[in-house]
Amino acid sequence: MMIRKNTTENLVFTMLLCMVSVLSQAQSPGGFKGKVIDQGTKQPIAGASVQIGNTKSGTVTDSLGNFEIRNIPAGTFSVTVSSIGFQEKNISELLVAPNKTTYLEIELMEAVAKLNDVVVKAFRGENNPLTPVSTFSYSREEIFRNPGAQGDIMRALSSLPGVVSSGAQFSAIAARGQGTQDNVYMVDDMPVFNLSHLEAEGFNSGFNDPNGGRFSIFAPRIIDNVQFQNGGFDAVYGRRSSSYLGLGIKEGNRENWSFAGQFDLLGATLIADGPLSSKTSVFASARYQNFALLQRILQQTNPVSIGFGDYLVKTTTQLNAKNKLTFIAMFNPEAPSRSIDDIESGYNIQEDNSAGTMLFNHRGSKGLVGLNLRTLINNSSYIKNVLYFRSSTVDNSFGHFTPLLDHEGVVLDPKYGRFEDDLRTIKNNQQEIGYRSIYTKRFNKVTLTAGIDAAMMNLDYERRLKRTDTVYTFRSTDTRSAPDQYYQVLNPALYNARFDDNAFNGSGYVTLSWKVANGFTLNPGVRYDYTGFTEQHTISPRLSGSVLLNEKNSINFASGIYYQDAAFSDIAGQSAANNLKNERTFQNILGYKYQFSTDMKLVVEGWHKQFDDVVVQPNRVQSYLNNNGTGYAYGADISLTKRLSQKWYGQVSYSYKESKRDDNNGLGEYDYTFSIPHNFSLLGSYKPNNKWIFSGKFRYSTGRPADEYIVHADVLNNTDVLRYAQEITAVNGRRLNDYVSLDLRVDYNVLMKKGMFSAFIDLANINNQFNVNTEIFLPQTGGVYNVGLGVFPTFGVRIEL
Repeated sequence: MMIRKNTTENLVFTMLLCMVSVLSQAQSPGGFKGKVIDQGTKQPIAGASVQIGNTKSGTVTDSLGNFEIRNIPAGTFSVTVSSIGFQEKNISELLVAPNKTTYLEIELMEAVAKLNDVVVKAFRGENNPLTPVSTFSYSREEIFRNPGAQGDIMRALSSLPGVVSSGAQFSAIAARGQGTQDNVYMVDDMPVFNLSHLEAEGFNSGFNDPNGGRFSIFAPRIIDNVQFQNGGFDAVYGRRSSSYLGLGIKEGNRENWSFAGQFDLLGATLIADGPLSSKTSVFASARYQNFALLQRILQQTNPVSIGFGDYLVKTTTQLNAKNKLTFIAMFNPEAPSRSIDDIESGYNIQEDNSAGTMLFNHRGSKGLVGLNLRTLINNSSYIKNVLYFRSSTVDNSFGHFTPLLDHEGVVLDPKYGRFEDDLRTIKNNQQEIGYRSIYTKRFNKVTLTAGIDAAMMNLDYERRLKRTDTVYTFRSTDTRSAPDQYYQVLNPALYNARFDDNAFNGSGYVTLSWKVANGFTLNPGVRYDYTGFTEQHTISPRLSGSVLLNEKNSINFASGIYYQDAAFSDIAGQSAANNLKNERTFQNILGYKYQFSTDMKLVVEGWHKQFDDVVVQPNRVQSYLNNNGTGYAYGADISLTKRLSQKWYGQVSYSYKESKRDDNNGLGEYDYTFSIPHNFSLLGSYKPNNKWIFSGKFRYSTGRPADEYIVHADVLNNTDVLRYAQEITAVNGRRLNDYVSLDLRVDYNVLMKKGMFSAFIDLANINNQFNVNTEIFLPQTGGVYNVGLGVFPTFGVRIEL
């Protein structure tokens, strides 16, 4: 998506008009109320200190852990919560609205060791002895401020060390040499299938597109907290092997109602937040996004119709002193399409993002409904019981048209030859009803966590090719009927698949956190999984630990076996006699952490992974798969992080990684799709006062691996139907251009008498370098069109009452 210079000037002028001045009126004070609990046991903490920024406002909690601070001047403040024997907790930005009271439940983490000279602030999920390696977290405000992310949690994560996205237009993440489908995703302790919109299943010759989705299913300011672990996670989580991402949805305010609306270039988001009763609060949001206006501003020819929605409701009920119940419901529909009626003459099918001659229609949705009951058993233990239902529906059709072209590839008549939009269809409907029960008990020096997961999975899958088709991209080693046949025939008998069945998945796990000595913690654990569709039993032992050398230095490590369930679409595409196995990964991580100050740390980690039983596809025009693949990956990450605790936060990180795969087909090893040797990120955000926030981010990474190939002309020996073919001579034997992006964001906030007005500009890739993600071969011309993105702007306003 490239834009012209005059368009850029008009765009910047339009953005500046959005940064209007709003007169603030005399402000009434607000309040802050909540409860402080022990993160390990969920018990209330009496006598904890709660201090509001640099003001004189503060208090201590009562015997039940409750506190209340009144008459706080309206504005945004940092909050510090501390108690003897616990790590100090910092809340980066608390918004105190006029005439309103904000309610929060705050968790404190037990101190790792008795230290004299330094107090480490426990930003959520960090400095946890249970997760000593590769752990990062984001607060709600840090996500929103992340430049270029536009409030999208998945885009914000792409700046973390060891993490890469599929490209500028994608939000799905790939961690440490693995793919976008290899991550554990949990929302309020409930598993979800994926977290992104517009994942193009069936785009790659009818099989899964490895790039992942384009936009997160969560609107800005929906996620309250994020914990990300880039490998080495404990035995509580499984069935994926690369990374763990836990997201906490914001709970409703138990004290006052608030209403917010955000209106930007892509659509609108509405939020309602407040008490339903003295015991129950609700948080609800609705977002709809449509890209028509953005595509017109970017002057994209023949734009694709893109629209999606995200709808969420969460209630939180304090049933009594020991029981807390949350209910969550999410629905995320999407409907992009491109039909022959959308195609106009006069555009070059070889231009970037032209979409070539492809036609498609996609209807899909994701859903989650769940209950989470937390019960305090006694003063040292609690149990969580989670009941959920999740679903994912996909109904895709793909086709193409055969236009009349000039010699440069410009469309003269899009309806010249055959056009059909349902040559290939894919339906992939997945439903799962599941139950999780997790028990935690703290002893003198040991914390025990044990649990079970049980789920019944239904998979209804159909992949259909309407007629025999010709594929003009093939590998030199692919089977063809004759050596001089420079194309392959896609036969419905070898492509079509139909699967409709149920399977049971069961898991059990135990993990310990053992304080061997002051500053020395070991976390042994083991996980058992039964996977119904593969009829496989697996055992996954794991071990992690931390050695605190002194007040600021620590050594951290992790090692273990991780199994990954075979993808449902892969299972469904096989004959009954071909039973796929789960893939296995053996991970090792060794790291060093230096705590410069209470909110700044340096982390250096080296890691290695060994892959076995990797699912591979011997022939790209057949649905047959096997587990003959192997591979390995290794690398190192360095990051210096300044958490948001006062006026600024930032991070600088560098990652080196190599990821190799071998299909064991005689061709040897090759670079995996997400083998990105060099990845650098620099992020910073500064808030000089309560009105302005300035943020910037620079990213560089080595270009994605791409196939080496040669082009054959007139492969049908028919000059009236001229077709070219692409023969791949080396899988991922070269690289696309390096990825470079500079992102800038400006926020302007003004407190009003009864709320807040905000305006923002968020410019992704302001340097407007077209970052190529994929090349798509065009049989009509023998050329390619690039899939990627240049500058990606958005701007808008937000009003909170």
